[in-house]
Amino acid sequence: MLKIFFTDLAAYNNGYLVGEWLTLPLETEELEANIKEILEEGEKLCNDGIHEEWFITDYEWEDVSIFPVDEYENIHTLNENITLIEESIEPWQHRIVKVLLDNGLADTLQDAIDKVDDVIVYENSTMTDIAEQYIEEYTDLNGYHPLIISHIDYEGIGRDLELEGNFFRENSDIFQFLG
Repeated sequence: MLKIFFTDLAAYNNGYLVGEWLTLPLETEELEANIKEILEEGEKLCNDGIHEEWFITDYEWEDVSIFPVDEYENIHTLNENITLIEESIEPWQHRIVKVLLDNGLADTLQDAIDKVDDVIVYENSTMTDIAEQYIEEYTDLNGYHPLIISHIDYEGIGRDLELEGNFFRENSDIFQFLG
């Protein structure tokens, strides 16, 4: 789900890039073993004592970049967050969590996960498309003269809906927050 390049900071400061790509989430024991292995490799290479500091040189999300990862992020908290995501929501919901976090609709990752069901996703849509759906859903246009129907300003209605502040664009998709 999330790959990070975990790097020995002391070795890096001595001119060596000692690290490896880790795919999170990992079991705690496996994560600790990887950390220990990388730091011990740096200790052997530099021969300057015990290495205890590290940083994240790079990261790659598997599918959706849910949140940014800081280079000095707590690796255990990061691993717990990735575990939470994997255990709590489906992969198609990752984009929803990203939108909730990016737009300040959720304060924490857990809050975003809890609000996933409060979001409607309109894939490959415009606000005009959504306005047309609203009119069809809430208004029975049967019996109205076609001239009247052809003058409905779907674009304007879509713009007004967007101004309400419950719609958020992400690429070609629109997310509606119902909360």
